[in-house]
Amino acid sequence: MGKPTGFLEFDRKNDPAEAPLERIRHYREFHPRLPREERQRQGGRCMECGVPFCQSGAVLGGMASGCPLHNLIPEWNDLVYTGNFRHALERLLKTNSFPEFTGRVCPALCEASCTCGLHGDAVTVKANELGIIEEAWAGGWIVPRPPKTRTGKRVAIVGSGPSGLAAAQQLNSRGHLVTVYERADRAGGLLMYGIPNMKLEKEIVLRRLRLMEAEGVRFCTGVDVGHDVMAEELRRDYDAVLLCCGAAQPRDLQVENRGVKGVHFAVDFLTQTTKSLLDSGLKDGKFISAKDKRVVIVGGGDTGNDCVGTCIRHGCKSVIQLEMMPKAPEGRGEGNPWPEWPRICKTDYGQEEAIAKFGADPRVYQTTVTALLSDEKNRLRGVKTVRLGGDLKSLPGTEEELPCDLLLIAAGFLGPQAYVPRAFGVETGARSNVKTVPESYATNVENIFAAGDMRRGQSLVVWAIREGRGAAREIDQSLMGYTNL
Repeated sequence: MGKPTGFLEFDRKNDPAEAPLERIRHYREFHPRLPREERQRQGGRCMECGVPFCQSGAVLGGMASGCPLHNLIPEWNDLVYTGNFRHALERLLKTNSFPEFTGRVCPALCEASCTCGLHGDAVTVKANELGIIEEAWAGGWIVPRPPKTRTGKRVAIVGSGPSGLAAAQQLNSRGHLVTVYERADRAGGLLMYGIPNMKLEKEIVLRRLRLMEAEGVRFCTGVDVGHDVMAEELRRDYDAVLLCCGAAQPRDLQVENRGVKGVHFAVDFLTQTTKSLLDSGLKDGKFISAKDKRVVIVGGGDTGNDCVGTCIRHGCKSVIQLEMMPKAPEGRGEGNPWPEWPRICKTDYGQEEAIAKFGADPRVYQTTVTALLSDEKNRLRGVKTVRLGGDLKSLPGTEEELPCDLLLIAAGFLGPQAYVPRAFGVETGARSNVKTVPESYATNVENIFAAGDMRRGQSLVVWAIREGRGAAREIDQSLMGYTNL
């Protein structure tokens, strides 16, 4: 440990944030990083615990505690403190394929289980990780490293989200010839179109994709496997196929008058905004606009929050976010001890912006939509809502009508779209996720594997990266008879 008393001497200092009313004027990231000297001090707060819960990735109370990638956090925190960022990069990249992604969008499971957080403020693990990788990119340390020899084995990966990219990177580094198929016009999956620019600017994704191409990974965009390319072709032309198509089937609302105009899934709303932003700076008008509209968002998770922030940037008239569950407590309850993931109320960037712009938190708890109201042209004009009790049953007499011109459904995802599993003949489970052999990524079809949200259900980017790396290791083992991944 470089600074045994660092956690006593240095207070936690987060990366600064641009003021809400300033940042809503643009779609860029708004967290400038701390100076190098302050980042080193933040690294010095790490106690390098004998039992580093931060890197455990254990499941406690039904949720992950610590990093699922088992990042060597105490090691690179110490190296950050001593200013040895280059060595810190080497330790970081041993376990994490894309620290520039997780350092921006991960909810920091590591920090929730940091020992310093038991009685004080956790170490800034996520920001330290981002500081390492961005110093490396700025310093020119990240350069293409194509494999020196090729195995001659060919692997097709269907889907270019974080799990597909992680698997592609690993398998390519082993010397296999990797081709990634993506049905969208740009590679990156949810990194490109599912996460708004404010959280992850797309140049960051493109930077990594260019590096992977320089290392030998081939990307085929605008190709919908199962429609444009048949599964039989991939099985014939490749030694292994990995399915990483995500959980793209959104959960719908089962309400009266569902067919009214003005109702959209959050994934479509966010995707169209990002694509139009990249294509034309939103000048082409090819997106679902919230400008001057009264918006209601159904869903209280990260996607709902992203919709809040995006609607405000569009120039919405008002925004309300409905959550079925009660408001979480401000602090840990007795049944939620450290180092479990803290089930507490978190006000994210979109909600902060709504409070600053409209003067109130947009979230309304224990409330759901029961019917949609339309005008004479079948356009949405309002929603009927009802309050829910602790058992999530409707409370009589609590019905209300809210004016609404745009309803966004951010109620989660049910699993992958069915046509890809059906095309390959792989089995699916009760929730439509692809079934694999226990403790394996192999499906019931020989040489067909699955990973990421398509296999485990809707989850986090960090879990997708772990899935992709794990699948790559198993595929390498099956192709070569051994693996060093």
